[in-house]
Amino acid sequence: MKNLLLLVIILALSAAAVPATAQTKIASVDMGKVFNNYWKTKQAQSSLESRLTELRKEVKDMADGLEKTQTEYKQLLDQANDQALSDDERNKRKQAATDKAKEINNTKGALEQFQRQADAQLADQRQRMTSNLLTEIRAAVADQAKAGHYTFVLNSASSEIVVFNDNSTDLTELVSKQLNAGAPIDVTKPASLPTTTSTNLP
Repeated sequence: MKNLLLLVIILALSAAAVPATAQTKIASVDMGKVFNNYWKTKQAQSSLESRLTELRKEVKDMADGLEKTQTEYKQLLDQANDQALSDDERNKRKQAATDKAKEINNTKGALEQFQRQADAQLADQRQRMTSNLLTEIRAAVADQAKAGHYTFVLNSASSEIVVFNDNSTDLTELVSKQLNAGAPIDVTKPASLPTTTSTNLP
């Protein structure tokens, strides 16, 4: 609601500042639709998903290794309590189990640290990709606005900003067409960047 009131005030003041001979023209664009239809968004989506798959594989390999170590630890404990073995052999198994327990703790710590760093890396990559894509999209919107002599372009994807839109001045298709001109990949299906960048295994 605050955004809407602010927009109304800005438009009113801007209209008052425009000479009587000039006309304030307002267009709209669905930024969400343009973003998802942009071919570079599809590339970014594929890149993120590939990197996420790679990192999850590394996490799984580490988790499998940890599980194997834990199995070995349990076997050593069983052997350390096996009365069929000599005292000397049982003591050796106890010491081996102690060493194995330290290895398990170290591996757990390494796995947790790897996941934290991987998640942060993916989140940062997603944020940078989104920022770069939006910069390009805004530039295309500006081009279409200038070509159509529009004073303002509103984001119709935000219900708080656009109360009514008859689509006669909607620039969404024009902007998408400009951005996807000469696209090297199929752009018939909308895309979106992954909503999660967590390396936690499914």
